[in-house]
Amino acid sequence: MDGGEFIIDLAEPREATGAATLDDMGAPRTRSAAAGGIGAARRYALSMCRNIRSLHNFEPPASHEEMHDAALQYVRKISGSTKPSQANAEVFERAVAEVALATERLLGGLLSPAAPKDREVEAAKRRARSAQRFAA
Repeated sequence: MDGGEFIIDLAEPREATGAATLDDMGAPRTRSAAAGGIGAARRYALSMCRNIRSLHNFEPPASHEEMHDAALQYVRKISGSTKPSQANAEVFERAVAEVALATERLLGGLLSPAAPKDREVEAAKRRARSAQRFAA
């Protein structure tokens, strides 16, 4: 490997050392999780960042800018940094570019029998959910 490649291990979750184990989503199991599983809020938090939205099956299709923005959010989330240090800037930007390219390839290859979604309708739904969630 020349340092310019990224490898993602998609292997099954492994047990951690000691008595702790991993749950079905790969997160460390807590006492309450071992007793009754993880709650809906924790499952949601582990499944996807709330700000990352689906880009598939929209009319018009997702733009390169939208794919880049989604890749940037993803890399920020997994790196734990919104702005990398100067020492990490190059690898950070390379990761964003590679994730954006992978996103473009993925969206280009996905097929859907459903009719394309309307961006304005979906945005109105998000605003309504947000208003309901943050209503005082």
